[in-house]
Amino acid sequence: MSGDDGRSDRVSAFLAGDRPDDVALFLSEGTVEGVEKLAAHGERVDGGVLVVVSGQNGRNAFTAATGLDAFTFAREAMEREGAVERDLSGGDCPDCDAGPEFVFAFAEEENEEAGGLYAEGSVLHAYARCACGVAYADRWVAGE
Repeated sequence: MSGDDGRSDRVSAFLAGDRPDDVALFLSEGTVEGVEKLAAHGERVDGGVLVVVSGQNGRNAFTAATGLDAFTFAREAMEREGAVERDLSGGDCPDCDAGPEFVFAFAEEENEEAGGLYAEGSVLHAYARCACGVAYADRWVAGE
């Protein structure tokens, strides 16, 4: 099924912050072999594939595709601020003009007690690895 924006319902719901138990993975064509095979489980986007899967399965898929532990990678990426496209299919590396090889993202539900962004709505956390090797992070209120 497809949403009004042409995206799958699963991807649209994730980007809206409505799938906090899932993770999203963007994998560029150059990062992983068999992009077409992966697209059968997600959706083809410019330059790669975007897959939304349940949390543990997504973390396992991330490790299988990249060779990295998702949480270890996220901690590394949090040390640098960068910009990830709101549809998770690209980004702006803080060090160069290359796009990301991959993005790992999850949604955190609105939490007024936490304040800041978290009081405004569900927050998407995105961690990217640039083709130059730099890891960086971005976060925003879902739907913005």
